[in-house]
Amino acid sequence: MTPNALFKSENNKMSKDIILKAENISKQYRLGQVGTGTLSHDLNRWWHQVRGKENPYLKIGDTNDRSTKGESDYVWALQDINFEVERGEVLGIIGKNGAGKSTLLKILSRVTAPTTGSIKFGGRVASLLEVGTGFNGEMTGRENIFLNGAILGMTKKEIASKIAEIIEFSGCERYIDTPVKRYSSGMTVRLAFAVAAFLEPEILIIDEVLAVGDAEFQKKAIGKMQDISKQGGRTVLFVSHNMDSIMRLCSKSILMKNGRIVDYDITATVIDNYLKYEYGTTSIKSWEGQNAGNSLVKVIDVKAHNRQFDVRDNFKIKEAVGITVKYEVIQEENKFHAAFNFYDRNGINIFDAHENNTNNYYERKKLGLYETTVWIPENLLAEGIILVGVAIVTHDPFQVHFHERDCIAFNMIDDQINSLTRGEYVGSLPGIIRPLMKWESNYKI
Repeated sequence: MTPNALFKSENNKMSKDIILKAENISKQYRLGQVGTGTLSHDLNRWWHQVRGKENPYLKIGDTNDRSTKGESDYVWALQDINFEVERGEVLGIIGKNGAGKSTLLKILSRVTAPTTGSIKFGGRVASLLEVGTGFNGEMTGRENIFLNGAILGMTKKEIASKIAEIIEFSGCERYIDTPVKRYSSGMTVRLAFAVAAFLEPEILIIDEVLAVGDAEFQKKAIGKMQDISKQGGRTVLFVSHNMDSIMRLCSKSILMKNGRIVDYDITATVIDNYLKYEYGTTSIKSWEGQNAGNSLVKVIDVKAHNRQFDVRDNFKIKEAVGITVKYEVIQEENKFHAAFNFYDRNGINIFDAHENNTNNYYERKKLGLYETTVWIPENLLAEGIILVGVAIVTHDPFQVHFHERDCIAFNMIDDQINSLTRGEYVGSLPGIIRPLMKWESNYKI
């Protein structure tokens, strides 16, 4: 019985075609130690095992939070990971550095074993985790292609039928008979991805390693991942910090934090929650009933929305984004006006916006509620997470009555199919703004 048939027979009562299932996966490490720890700990584990008792060290250990000092020498890099992936699905895995993403991929790739739990596979697995993973530096690129194919269980004839496509896709034809140890990191990633993609594994696992490649290669790699999932019916697990790539490639995603899955849903929902878990905010915030301001003015809420004033966490580059602040004037006859600060995910100030070009700027406000909206025009911001600060100020005399820097956040997404700024390019584009420029091109004889 083949692995696929065996896997299906175990799931014949399920309507879904599950190709990968992780159940109760946990991974424990002992800090400062190579291996499981001291001889006394190993003997203690063995003694409990022969008596049919649980490993005593599974009951201790700290959560994987590198920002705090732990009380134990043991740490759980992963805890109670459960999920399943359907055949042909592209699953995104996101989270901050140290969340446990790479540890999970190493377990799924069988580079390391879980401390507890099990994984069931319904097909061959190929992984691209780190530059040079699975390659022998002393062997040539061509020899490594055959080596990797053999590891995947392919015959020499099957590999030979694909080798021309692999070499062409990698762009390493000139160096294909040179030892891999002489390749640059970019060349190694090119060849490794080509091998993983063209040797037709049922499950392809890819870490952030694609970022090592240049823009041309990233375009080809993303296009190839789309092809193998949609046309080839193969499954892809993709880790990336680029929310735009995750949004465009992945139907479902997992959000990880401190070694645990905190969200597992359709990608748009998971990215929404990523803003909340990782940045402590979403696209709306309310201070109703709180003392947000001073004795003169109080802020009620602030939100990001579209032209129809629907609050959203995700916006396409080609649509306008509105930021509205609602505040209450408690003492009248002051020239209150709003100001906003916009930052990218790295804290870089993109621009500030002050309400200084409207009649409202010169008005002395009466008692009551006010709403002020600023519109970010279409085709201005590039894809990525945008953090918004809000302030209420007066300039006569100058005084800041309320200011909160990372107040709300939203995510800009590029619509690859109809993108006016990308054209046919699908790779990563740097920059924090992407205005729609006016271009002129004329043929000169």
